[in-house]
Parts: sequence; C-alpha cells; structure tokens
Amino acid sequence: MSNYQTLFGSAPSAPAPGPNPPRRPRASTFVVGGITALFMIIGAFSGGFGGALVVLAISAAITGLYVMATGRRSWAWLPAKRKAGAIALALSFALFVAGAVALPRTNAEDLQAASSDWNASTGTATASASAKATPTPSSVPTAQATGAPLDPETSSLVANDVTAPKTQPAFATKAIDLLATLPIKGRAPKTGYDRALFGQAWADVDRNGCDTRNDTLKRDLTGITYTNSVPCKVQSGTLADPYTGTTISFLRGSATSSAVQIDHVVALSDAWQKGAQQLTTEQRTAFANDSLNLQSTDGPTNMKKGDGDAATWLPPNKGFRCEYVARQISVKATYSLWVTQAEHDAMARILADCSGQLAPTNEKAPVAAAPAPAPAPAVAAAPVAPAPVVPAPAPAAPAVAYYANCSAAKAAGAAPIYAGQAGYRAGLDRDSDGVACES
Repeated sequence: MSNYQTLFGSAPSAPAPGPNPPRRPRASTFVVGGITALFMIIGAFSGGFGGALVVLAISAAITGLYVMATGRRSWAWLPAKRKAGAIALALSFALFVAGAVALPRTNAEDLQAASSDWNASTGTATASASAKATPTPSSVPTAQATGAPLDPETSSLVANDVTAPKTQPAFATKAIDLLATLPIKGRAPKTGYDRALFGQAWADVDRNGCDTRNDTLKRDLTGITYTNSVPCKVQSGTLADPYTGTTISFLRGSATSSAVQIDHVVALSDAWQKGAQQLTTEQRTAFANDSLNLQSTDGPTNMKKGDGDAATWLPPNKGFRCEYVARQISVKATYSLWVTQAEHDAMARILADCSGQLAPTNEKAPVAAAPAPAPAPAVAAAPVAPAPVVPAPAPAAPAVAYYANCSAAKAAGAAPIYAGQAGYRAGLDRDSDGVACES
C-alpha cells in the first residue's frame, strides 16, 4: 500500500492556499479613499453629519457591489469573497437610512417665509479691500434652505400693535448725515436666530385685509391683475426690477411665483446680529413687514444676496446702489440697529458719489407757520372842509308903527319915541330934540 494511499483509497489532497492579503495598501486604497473623504466633506457642508453619512453609504454600496460581482479584493481591503460584498452592501443601506434621518429639515412655514429673506447663509465674507470692487454675497443658499416663495391662499394673521421703536428720519435728511449717527459695532453671534422671532410671515400689519407680500407686489408691479374681484391677491403683473435693471413678468403659481420675490433690504438675519435681539416681538414683526424695508426683485438675485450687508452684497444695477444704501441706513436708524466698520465704510464709499442722496422716509415736509397778516395801511382821514360861515341874519326890519299923536303913542306904551325908532316922526317931536312925546 502506497504511502499516499489509505484503506479507503488515495489520500485527500491538501486545500489550495488562498490569496495572501497584501502586506501594504495599494495605490487604489489612497485614491478611492481620498475621493470618498472629499465627497464626505462636501456632503457635510451641504447636509451636515447626515450628508456625510449618505456619501459614505454610496461609496460602501459601490464597493460591496464590486466585490459581489467580481469576487476580488476591493480598495477597502474587504476579503475577496462575495459574502463580504453582501455584508458591505447591507451596511451601506443602514448608513444611508441613518444619514437620511440626520439630514436637516425645513418646514413649510420656513419655505414660505424664505421668499422674503434668504437668511440661510452661515456667515458673511469680509469686505473687499478695493473700494471699487463689486461685493460678493456672504453665501448662496441652497434650494432646501430657501424653498420657493409660496403665495398663501388664505390671508395671514392680522398683527396687532406692531410699531417701530422710532419714527422714520426727518424729511429731507441726507443719507450721509444719517449714516454718521449709526453706532459702529461688531456682529453679535447668530445663535438663537429663527424666522419665527420676527412674527407671522407676511402679516397684515396695516389691517387692510391684504398680507404684506401682496401689498408689496401691488406697490411695485404694473399692469396688475387679481385672482378675483377683490383687489388683493396679485395674479400677474410686470416688475421693473431696480436691483437688476431688467423687466420681469410675474405670474402667480407654485412653479412661477419664484420669478419675483420680496427682499428685506436689511436682511432679518443681519438685523438679528446687529441689534434686533434687543427689540420686542412686536417691533421685530414691524421690521419684517415695513414697506420701507421691502422690495420686489428678481428671484435668483434675491437668493444670491443671502443675509449680506452693504460690505458683502450690492445690487448688480449700479444706478440703484445709492438709493439701496440710503434705504438700509433709514431702516437701521428707525429700528435702532448698528453697522459694522466694513459695512459703514462700504456705505460711505457708495454715498461719496451721490452726497445729495436723501434718506427715504414717510415723514412729511414741515408745515411752516402762516405769517401774521400785515397791518392794514393807515388811511389818512380826508380833510374836513370847514363849514361855510353863515352870516348872521340881518336884523328884522322894525315893524312899521304910526301914531297919530302923542296920546296914541302913550296909549301904545311907545312914548317917548326916539329918532330912529318905529313911530318916530318930526310931527311928534315938537322941540326937534330927537325925542318925541317926551311929556
């Protein structure tokens, strides 16, 4: 019996040795691993920890499918067995579910409110060193963070007792002079910011039955049509966009309303970091719905602005920048907000080319007091003509008297009669002494 035989036949042959694991990582490990890590970082920026897990799950799924299909060792040093590939595929599914759960959520109210203020950016870039360079936005919000500018079908809640902490600037105040009154401070932390802190989105603050979004569209659009006979909900119109200098057609609808959005000239998030935390809820609601702080504009342009201030974003239409900056200054003065040094300097550079730009306001020109009426001119009294001198009437002619004799004269009580008296005659004056009937 041969040394290689047993009672039951030939001796079983020894199993063939499996492939030895590599003693050091291959180049593919570093290449594929580096690419996976890069995409995980990108996923983390856009979706946080959940985004990174989703990217890792996709990479694990591709690796598992490769091992299952080929039976070869992968870049991740998985054993060259199809069972290992199946395990990797199952693990990738678990990672994908965990990542999807960890992704941030955006509720419907935030989507609607985002049409007015794209505050999803996480910081602002520093100001450009060049005075003439066009500022860049602090960040470009994602669609998930901003959503579509929905037009609500029902009127929003009516806001009560909302008012700004101050009146708007005095009439004919120059923007450059008003800028000098704004405090200059650094940004406060964004911690705690939430759109809900600025009240109901598109509240009816003026209590006219229409929400603020439709009020703003009615103010800024031309050729307006309404959804029904009530002149409130704007169905369509045309916007001469001051931010871009272009003309935009607006049509109400879930897929078309985003063409025209309502921008907060001073973004809500920017205000939160520059003094709005100290305002009351009513004052913040007034800020979010103040027509001075609202402007209809091109949707994509509004999204690019984010929560940028004048140091990081300005309208592409350079001809509107003076008015835009002046409105920001008026809003900040009215709501007791401050500016950063970079923001102040950017505003000052813009206004240097239009030093006469007035700060927008709803205040009216002061009414001058009516001047006191001029005294009536003195009228000289007309000279009074002296009354004509009326000559004294001539004495009445003495009555004619005749006495036949002195006895008659005496009987009449006229004796004696002197010459010149009535009844005197020479026949009665016997002695011609001028006295008749003397005895």
